[in-house]
Amino acid sequence: MKHDLSRNVQRALTGFAAGVMTAASVWSLIIPAMDMSEAMGKLAFLPAVAGFWGGILFLLLLDSLIPHLHMNSDKAEGLPSKLTRTTMMVLAVTLHNLPEGMAVGIVYAGFLTGSENMTAGGALALALGIAIQNFPEGAIISMPLHAEGKSKGKSFTGGVLSGAVEPVGALLTIMFASHLLSVMPYLLSLAAGAMIYVVVEELIPEMSGGEHSNIGVLLFSVGFTLMMTLDIALA
Repeated sequence: MKHDLSRNVQRALTGFAAGVMTAASVWSLIIPAMDMSEAMGKLAFLPAVAGFWGGILFLLLLDSLIPHLHMNSDKAEGLPSKLTRTTMMVLAVTLHNLPEGMAVGIVYAGFLTGSENMTAGGALALALGIAIQNFPEGAIISMPLHAEGKSKGKSFTGGVLSGAVEPVGALLTIMFASHLLSVMPYLLSLAAGAMIYVVVEELIPEMSGGEHSNIGVLLFSVGFTLMMTLDIALA
């Protein structure tokens, strides 16, 4: 792929990533969080609600502080800075990837600490789903960088660096797994809230902007059903 992505391809890739993240938030994070809180009876939803809002507010804070520039946008968000356009584009995708690393790390931490609601298959399903949707994410950041004049090597490096926060975040979470079991429902739903924030604030507007097209919605549905299928089939 030598040139910039067409608008419809961008919509398709963004919609697919949004579908995977939405399904992962529900099946891999929120539902297990409520299952782990079933001893609370009718109040089992409380940890999920509290954690979900924690994730929303956490990403809202980062979104307000870190300078970044979304695809197809000319106005940067976050605190004023003198960073280059390409650097802020990489930071935008890095913000996007942060909750994904948190989610995978938290689910594996739950499995490693022996939580009956976390299985090796369920953890694998989430990691696999996130890995699959990282392919279009990498293209979404690397191709525009190349189109703006960056070499193939620098564009590739930018895409890799934007996703490097995922394994780092996951490993840090797993390292502290033994201390997290008591608050696991809150952490699972926190990761879900953070991912839903990214989907609604960034991905859905990007897949729907400009001239009307249904391609983003169709690929959202493909990503959603793929992640849902992986979670059920491998759990």
